[in-house]
Amino acid sequence: MRMLLLHCDRFEYEPVKREIGSAVEDPGGPGSMEDVLAALVSVEKGDGPAEASEAAGQIRAHLGKIGCARVMLYPYAHLSGSLADPASALRVLGDVEGGLGGLEVSVSPFGWTKSYRASVKGHPLAESFRQITGADPAGTGQAEPAREPQVTSSWKVIEPDGSMTDADSFDFAGHEKLRMLARYEESGSRAAGEAPPHVNLMKKLGIADYEPASDPGNMRFFPAGRLVKSLIESYVTERVRRYGGCEVETPIMYDPAHPGMAAYFGRFPARQYSVDSDGRGLFLRFAACFGQFMMAARYQLSHRGLPFRLYELTRYSFRREQSGELVGLRRLRAFTMPDCHAFCRDMPQAVSELEERFALSRDVLGGLGIKPDDYEMAIRMTEEFYRENRAAVERLVRLHGRPALVEMWSEKFFYFVLKWEFNYVDPAGKASALSTDQIDVENAARYGITYIDEANETRHPVILHNSPSGAVERVIYALLEKAAAESARGTKPSLPLWLAPTQVRLVPLKPEFYGFCDGVASSLAAAGVRADVDDRDESVARRVRDAEKEWIRYVVVAGPREAESGNLSVRERGRKDPIETTADGLAGLVRGQVEGMPGAPLNLPRDLSRRPRLMV
Repeated sequence: MRMLLLHCDRFEYEPVKREIGSAVEDPGGPGSMEDVLAALVSVEKGDGPAEASEAAGQIRAHLGKIGCARVMLYPYAHLSGSLADPASALRVLGDVEGGLGGLEVSVSPFGWTKSYRASVKGHPLAESFRQITGADPAGTGQAEPAREPQVTSSWKVIEPDGSMTDADSFDFAGHEKLRMLARYEESGSRAAGEAPPHVNLMKKLGIADYEPASDPGNMRFFPAGRLVKSLIESYVTERVRRYGGCEVETPIMYDPAHPGMAAYFGRFPARQYSVDSDGRGLFLRFAACFGQFMMAARYQLSHRGLPFRLYELTRYSFRREQSGELVGLRRLRAFTMPDCHAFCRDMPQAVSELEERFALSRDVLGGLGIKPDDYEMAIRMTEEFYRENRAAVERLVRLHGRPALVEMWSEKFFYFVLKWEFNYVDPAGKASALSTDQIDVENAARYGITYIDEANETRHPVILHNSPSGAVERVIYALLEKAAAESARGTKPSLPLWLAPTQVRLVPLKPEFYGFCDGVASSLAAAGVRADVDDRDESVARRVRDAEKEWIRYVVVAGPREAESGNLSVRERGRKDPIETTADGLAGLVRGQVEGMPGAPLNLPRDLSRRPRLMV
C-alpha cells in the first residue's frame, strides 16, 4: 500500500464519472473538509488486514504530530503500477476506515473519476509519502521502505571566507535582501498577498494577462509578450547548446502507473493535473526530469562520454500550485522551463560540472539583464555532503561574492544531496528561484540509467538538474519588478534593448513625412532593428508621450529638415541631449548594444494606425 498524506486547510472533491462496474452506486454530491489530513491511498496486490492496520496506525501517528483529528480517505490509483483488484481494494479501504474509529473520517467514492482541490499547508510535515510494505509491487527492482520525514534542518549563513553562522545570530547589516530571503524561507508561507508591481506593468506593456477562460495560473501572452518570451527562450537554448547540451523533446503527459513514475511520485509529490484518456488516468508533467531520465536509460553510455548533457525547453510544465500562491508571472501553474540534466561519472566529476554550470547560470542571467546584485543565493545540503565537499561549497560562495543562506539537513531525505539557487527577492519580501542546480544520487538507479566504467563494469551516474535561468515567465517577472524598483528610485524603467518589442519609433511631424519615416523604418528593419512608425492622427506631443509609456529606447521625430538632409535627431530614453546621426548610424548604435543576442522582427504591424488597441 502507498499513501500520500496531505495536511490541508481544505480538501474538496466532486464525483464526475463512474469508471468501473464495482464502483459505489451513489457517490453523493461534492464533499469537503477543513483542517483535514487527506490520505490518498493506492491499495496494491497482496494488501490485506495487516497492511490496513498498519496504514491506520501510521495515519493516527501522523495526526498526533500535526495536531489534526479529521481524515479524508481518498482512493487514488496513481501511486502504484500494481493495484489490487477492485473488490480487494474496497475491503482494505474499509479496514483502514475501521481502524480510524473515534476520528472524524470521510471517504470519497470508490471507482469514480473525481475532480479535487487541495489547499495544502506550508509546514514541514504537510506532505508525506508512505509505503506500508517492503515488497516491490511496481517491479522497480528495489524496495523503498516507508520513511517518515524526520529529517531536521537548520538555517545558517555562509560567507565567502567559508565561515558559517546560525541565521538567527548573523549580522545582516548591508545584506537586507538576504535577510528578507531568510525570513521568507523560515516562514514557509508562499501566500501572494497584494499584487506586486509587475502585474500592472505586464498588462500596461501588452506582455501578458490572466486568462479568465482557463485555470488560474495559466497566462495568455500578447504579441509583445510572445516576442519577449521567444527571445529569452532562444537565448537560453543557444547558451545551453554552446555549453554542450543536446536538445530533446519529451511528452507533456505520462502514466503515473509506470514503475518509474510511481517511484518518482513517492519522492517528489508535486500537485499535478490529471487527464483522462479513454478511462486511463494520465498526468501533465511537472518537470522534464522523468522524460529525460527514461530517454537516458535507452543510451549505452561510456565513462569516456561523460558528462552527457540532455536539454529541453518545456513549453509547458504544469504544477497545481495553491490558488493563494498564484500571482502574475511570479508563480504559475503552467510555465516554460529550460531544463538541463548532466549525467556524471562520479561525485568528483559532478562537483566539477556543478561549478561549470554555476558560471553558466550567472552568465545567462547577466545576459538577460539580471545582475548578481539583483539576486541572493541559497544552498540546501546534507551535513554529510558538506563535510565531504566543503571546499567545493566554499568555492561556489566565493564565486557568488557575498554571503549565502544555507539550509543544512541532518540527513538525506530528498533525492538530492545539494541544491543551490539564485533567488530574486522583490520589495514585498517574496523570493522566487531563478537559476538552480541539484546533485541527484537516486534517480539513475531508479530509472535504470547506467554507464560502463574503465574496468568494464556497469555503474549508475550522478545526475545534475540545472535550469540556467529558471522559468522564462519568472525571468520576465524579475525584469519587470526590477524596472518598477528603478522607477521608484526616479530612474526611467526599461527592458534590455534586445528584448524591447520596439527598439526605435519614428514619429512623422505631419502626414507628408510618413513616406520618409517608412523608408527609415524599412532600412532599420533590414539591419535587424525593430522599428515602427506612429502614423496616428494625434499630436506629436501625445505620440512622443505614448512612446515613453511603452519604454521605447529611441524616438525620432521627422519633419522637413530630416527628410531633406537624411540626418536624424534621436531622443534616447533617460538621456537629456539628442543624438545626431543617420539611419545607418542609428542602426549601428542599436546593433552595437544587442550584439550576440537573438533577434526577431516586429510582432505587430509596423504602422500604429493598423494596430488594434489593447484594452487594459
